Amino acid sequence: MIDYEKLNPILERYKQDFAENFNGENDEKYKWEAVKWFQDHWDIDAEDFGAMFKLATDKTANLLASGYAYPRGMIQEFAGADTEATRDMFRKLFDESEDLAVRIETFKSDADEIRAKYSDGNWHKHFQNTNAISTYLWLQYPDKYYIYKYDLYKAAATELGADYMPKRDGSVESMLGGYRMYDEICKALKDDPDVVAMVKNAITTDCYSDPELKTATIDFGHYLARYYSSKQEVEWFPQDYSPELTVNDWIELLNDSSVFTTNSLQIMKRMKDYGGAATCKQLSVKYGENPNFYNGGSWSLAQRIAKKTGCPVMTQDIENSKWWPILYLGRKSDKASEGAYIWKLRDELSEAIDKVDLSDIDLYAKTEQEDESDKGYWWLVAKPSIWSYGNIDVGQEQSYTLYNDNGNKRRIFQNFLDAKAGDIIIGYEANPVKKIVALGRITQANDGEKIYFEKTETLTSPIEYQTLKDSPELEKMEFFVQSNGSLFKLTKGEFDFIMDIIREENPLNKPNKETHKYSKEDFLKKVYMEEERYTVLEALLRNKKNVILQGAPGVGKTFIAKRLAYAMMGEVDESRIEMVQFHQNYSYEDFVMGYRPDGSDFKLTDGIFYHFCQIASNDPDRDYFFIIDEINRGNLSKIFGELLMMIEKDYRGTKTTLAYGRIKFSVPENLYIIGMMNTADRSLAMIDYAL
Repeated sequence: MIDYEKLNPILERYKQDFAENFNGENDEKYKWEAVKWFQDHWDIDAEDFGAMFKLATDKTANLLASGYAYPRGMIQEFAGADTEATRDMFRKLFDESEDLAVRIETFKSDADEIRAKYSDGNWHKHFQNTNAISTYLWLQYPDKYYIYKYDLYKAAATELGADYMPKRDGSVESMLGGYRMYDEICKALKDDPDVVAMVKNAITTDCYSDPELKTATIDFGHYLARYYSSKQEVEWFPQDYSPELTVNDWIELLNDSSVFTTNSLQIMKRMKDYGGAATCKQLSVKYGENPNFYNGGSWSLAQRIAKKTGCPVMTQDIENSKWWPILYLGRKSDKASEGAYIWKLRDELSEAIDKVDLSDIDLYAKTEQEDESDKGYWWLVAKPSIWSYGNIDVGQEQSYTLYNDNGNKRRIFQNFLDAKAGDIIIGYEANPVKKIVALGRITQANDGEKIYFEKTETLTSPIEYQTLKDSPELEKMEFFVQSNGSLFKLTKGEFDFIMDIIREENPLNKPNKETHKYSKEDFLKKVYMEEERYTVLEALLRNKKNVILQGAPGVGKTFIAKRLAYAMMGEVDESRIEMVQFHQNYSYEDFVMGYRPDGSDFKLTDGIFYHFCQIASNDPDRDYFFIIDEINRGNLSKIFGELLMMIEKDYRGTKTTLAYGRIKFSVPENLYIIGMMNTADRSLAMIDYAL
């Protein structure tokens, strides 16, 4: 559901600006023209499909092409390589008898298959993401579908208080969730006779008539995100109330300990330090204490001020809501969670704080842990062009110099002096990775030349820079305020907030309490194999780290592989076993690393083997097993790439640079690979001789 009270004023402004946007400088009319042109020129059965597609989409402008993505151009390339396969992609996409989600995923997989089959090395991406596919659907069925673009839908969801927020994952689920929100907007447009008449009167003969106002809804969403939000001035409320306290009145109150207690002065000092405006959550993350310390503390303070001065109090239905305006102006947060408010110090109070000595008031709260151990928290940046966390194994110590190669002090030099043994490190890799990739701890404070730290965990799901940058609670983090440097201080609140995000994606891999013991004897009871044969098989896998079980279908290769893993682990623990099945289209990008759609862009994404290796490397004292079914169905050189050598026993733990991202990586020594090969299918008898 959207908040219609928020929608209505935007809709009124949209109607006022429609004519200017439709025909004026913004020239949004082209969207209606693009549909009409497509409808007039689309012919799925055209002899030259590529030429027809190019002509039919000639009016789409930036809808199917941008500075970093060109889905329209790739479709033309596909058509040139395989006309019928490309034509069939659109036949299936436009088949309304099939489920929409299935059609979209099929279109993506078909595009990937054509790219893999015909690429000459230059087709690194096919660009057929949800944004492009939704555009094709809209052009073909303009009375049913909308264009989906993540940033526009997110802006609309935020501005309209929608109960569904699309994710930046390029998924069909986000697209369909966004469609539901647009359906509500579309209904509101259709229910407004002024909008219906306005669109009808603007449409010319070279435009699609848009009877269902789907294109108008797309236009409204674009207007809301690109024009309306940028035109809005921040309005603080209440505008018609003042406590009628002068700067001198506030100075007198600030010096009265019966009114401004120590806690109250801490709130004021932190508000000023933050810039004079913040949410309670932001203050909590930056300076410590829980949000209610700032929320409850503020209205208690306001009550004392009202009692002391007899100042006017604003009339409100909710008891607590009448107190905060004595201290602050407020507005609904446009970035924080729903219901969060940003408070801004009243001008007179802010000026008075500047004239009062608060040097003895703590800026940061002391936690019990800090009282006991004085532990610090740091954000340590690695530049992949110089060094990488991937070069360091879990438990390995690394040094970091206090001076650069020219002998100059590192930026924010004091941080290097303040770092102490036992302090916790958030490990961040800079461009082009731009992710939190590891955790660590300081092992030795500076010795005049270096500090020393060790990596304690490799994150199996690294955290994107933008995820943190988009969090208003972290906007005052030292790294985001001044990103030039290597070692940045984190407050306890900032560290806890980041760790919540990390643990959501990287839960601790604790031993599975549900496991039960499994021995060689248990294996021999279940598997038709002599003990001597089992001993040879286990010894072979222990020695080589890799083994292939071959046989006809149905002889129990998978059954044997899993129970061999159980017996070698000494217990049944599915969390330490990963299984995949190879096929002709399986690629390095699926297995190790590659680019995947991310909204309207692409991001570097870990493959299943890379991810599992990271899990195993974080738990070096226990064995992990990676099982590959139908290993002879895949192109092994294509799938393993440079790792075809790195899986050998002699190269385990040796770092190599991956093809994507120039990331250092190794296959851990505690990972065993069991392949399974079907010998019944003679067409698959050939297998990579190097393997």
